Amino acid sequence: MKEFNHIPVLFNETIDALNIRPDGIYVDCTAGGGGHSAAVLEKLTTGKLIAIDQDPDAIATLEKRFAGNDNVIIVHDNFVNIENILSNLGIIGVDGVMADLGVSSHQLDTDERGFSFHKDAPLDMRMSQSGLGARDLVNNASQQELQRIIYTYGEEKFAPSIARNIVKAREESPIETTFQLVDIIKASMPMKAKRDGHPARKTFQALRIEVNGELDKLDKALDSMFNALNPDGRLAIITFHSLEDRIVKKRFNTFCEGCICPPEFPVCVCGRKPRGRLPFKSVAPKAGEVDENFRAHSARLRAIEKI
Repeated sequence: MKEFNHIPVLFNETIDALNIRPDGIYVDCTAGGGGHSAAVLEKLTTGKLIAIDQDPDAIATLEKRFAGNDNVIIVHDNFVNIENILSNLGIIGVDGVMADLGVSSHQLDTDERGFSFHKDAPLDMRMSQSGLGARDLVNNASQQELQRIIYTYGEEKFAPSIARNIVKAREESPIETTFQLVDIIKASMPMKAKRDGHPARKTFQALRIEVNGELDKLDKALDSMFNALNPDGRLAIITFHSLEDRIVKKRFNTFCEGCICPPEFPVCVCGRKPRGRLPFKSVAPKAGEVDENFRAHSARLRAIEKI
């Protein structure tokens, strides 16, 4: 197995946002190669870290990296199940939760995982390495469904022609590889559009999000993550595109919302109180970090503290 290397984005900012206590309990929902986890563990004395990842490659790396460390519990699962994970461990509340969303450097750089449009490989894109992959999706979904996925999750304006050409191509023979799909996408766009970044970027993002159910799982998990926090505990999320960031921003604002009575009411009757506060609005990577790691360019960090 290729070593699970991942370049963490907004690294120091995320660790600072968690406001770590040496005796606290923390959850890394996307532990990956263990970069953020290691930084949390360095600050713990009697505290505990629960390191979660759905990728078996990540779990193997974490078990090797943290072998013999009694402060860490490694869990092979998806963070959408955080409530059950903590319940099974007998943990009632935690002092911090973090998630670094999206695809990891390791997943992008491991050719056979089929995440990258820069390398020819079998179409896959499964973070968990189980279930249906991108190959199943492009060869079996209807033209209407493919168009919806590519437009909604990729915000790709050429979704209609891309979906139409995918269906047309698979009638001749199945679409098996990343470069087969890239060629179909390129043929579906005018020359001018191909100059604005890689033509396959938005479609690959859309298929990856659909294959892994990323936005649905994030939407479901945010309530569980926040509910798991002890008072003064913090939740820190790194997003990599506007769709993720919108979900996180909206939910954090909901957690911070107080009275929702109509303005004409003389007194509050709903009794609703803010459940959280924002220590800062959002943090973007500095220019130097983007220069060193281009994948950081779209990243945003948001955090919320439970009241």
